[in-house]
Amino acid sequence: MQTDESKKSTPRPLTSTMEDYLEAIVNLENEKKAVRVKDIAKRLGVRMPTVTSMLKTLGKAGLVNYEKYEYIQLTNRGKKVGKEIDRRHHALKRFLRDILGIDPDTADEEACKMEHAVSASTLNRFVEFMDFVQSCPRAGKEWLEYFQEYRIHGKKNATCVKHMQSFQELFKRHLERVATEAEVENGT
Repeated sequence: MQTDESKKSTPRPLTSTMEDYLEAIVNLENEKKAVRVKDIAKRLGVRMPTVTSMLKTLGKAGLVNYEKYEYIQLTNRGKKVGKEIDRRHHALKRFLRDILGIDPDTADEEACKMEHAVSASTLNRFVEFMDFVQSCPRAGKEWLEYFQEYRIHGKKNATCVKHMQSFQELFKRHLERVATEAEVENGT
């Protein structure tokens, strides 16, 4: 005999469109007190009947609470998923804009495409890397080894300081060597 728990089906994976809707609702909730169908339609550039259809799908998946002519609310699960998608989007956008120098509008469009095109585990690793670069910057040949340490243990200020001091010493020696070579080249 099946119990109620065993009858529950495994949740179907979210499509990129479903993720876009959740992300839009999270952002709209942050901007407004109440989210309406027309707000989502305007944000995503779609018609209101299209939004209504997707809200029904998201409602069946347990991600939103929606009744016709009412405000839209994310369920706890929907809010969690939407915030995670938004976090990934912003990490990718920051990388494209701040590291690669891509203009902000293009970076935003490309980040949206990228967040759906790679696996969750790859995207999580990328987000971890961006967090690492921004919270504990350093360089040198051991940099990627330090990243693995950061992934395992998280950010520890004492460790960051130790690695930055080590890099400072390596950089100082490298700078002195290059300056000496420049003097030799110039004959001084």
